[in-house]
Amino acid sequence: MKCIIGLGNPGKKYDKTRHNVGFFVVDELMDRFNLDCNKTKFNCAYALDFVGSEKVLFVKPQTFMNLSGEGVRPLLDFYKIDVEDIVVVYDDLDLPTGKIRLREKGGHGGHNGIRSLIDHLGTKNFKRIRIGIGRPTNHTPIVNYVLQPFAKEEEEDVQLAVTLSADAFETFLQSSFNDAMNQFNQS
Repeated sequence: MKCIIGLGNPGKKYDKTRHNVGFFVVDELMDRFNLDCNKTKFNCAYALDFVGSEKVLFVKPQTFMNLSGEGVRPLLDFYKIDVEDIVVVYDDLDLPTGKIRLREKGGHGGHNGIRSLIDHLGTKNFKRIRIGIGRPTNHTPIVNYVLQPFAKEEEEDVQLAVTLSADAFETFLQSSFNDAMNQFNQS
């Protein structure tokens, strides 16, 4: 079984914020496969279904970003999903808005949601799709910046990144993560 985990914050207040691009990708996949994250367990909203011949768990943790690992770990244990079969999608301040980067492992890079996952999974060796949200160009504190919606002029780039990230996950399902990295890592 494979799993995609989109990081974000629950609630209408955060729906369209930069920090929720991981949720955007899971929602894109839900639309593609006509599914709904309408099940809940361990403080995660999720869907479980077959995509082709592969059983897939689609997850949106509901613990707020900084505590993402608290819900994800027990859910993965419950469904007996190995860490090598998960892909985590999240926002990245260090990439320009709308760029995506796939990696097989890495540190938290200051991202508290990833830090929580590393702490709860006991490893930093899990696949990631990072979506660039850029850094603030004014003096907006980072904590406020990530909780703001994208600017109008960024929306097209962000939607393309969401589409490409969903495509990359499908490539992982059909082929391998290495193939997805080769195809979707942008220079």
